[in-house]
Amino acid sequence: MAEIPEFLTNYHFFLRLDIGANDSDSYFLECQGFKRTQDVIEICEVTSQKWGSASKGKAVITKLPGNAKSGNITLRKGLNSSKDFWKWFEEAEAGKWAKKREFISLSIYDQSAKEKARFELAGAWPTSYKIADVNANSHEIEIEELEIAFEEFKRVK
Repeated sequence: MAEIPEFLTNYHFFLRLDIGANDSDSYFLECQGFKRTQDVIEICEVTSQKWGSASKGKAVITKLPGNAKSGNITLRKGLNSSKDFWKWFEEAEAGKWAKKREFISLSIYDQSAKEKARFELAGAWPTSYKIADVNANSHEIEIEELEIAFEEFKRVK
């Protein structure tokens, strides 16, 4: 009998981000925006077939695949002493974004730390950096948020 695959549920995983050839990697609490879409091009043609009582042909619409697009992803993690993400954002903001475009991979692991899925994103650069509001009365961890634009997105595992 075939083994039933494990479904990756929201409460039973963690994400790891690897940026380029750097040793900088991080584990995230949340990721939003995994999206790859393809435009639809509609072509309208008129056939020679008669349509009803009209002497004109029938209009036929054909849908073809157009350009593929990727959305931005937003990653959230607990703030720590590392400034890697801030430095990456700061350099992109200073106009060095073309040199700071990276190849990144996002891996999804199960609770036993086995990689279950991996996504590769090419031409990635940070578009936004944010930390959560600071409140001295709160007992929540401080959250660091990074939004990343990318050009290519594929699932490799």
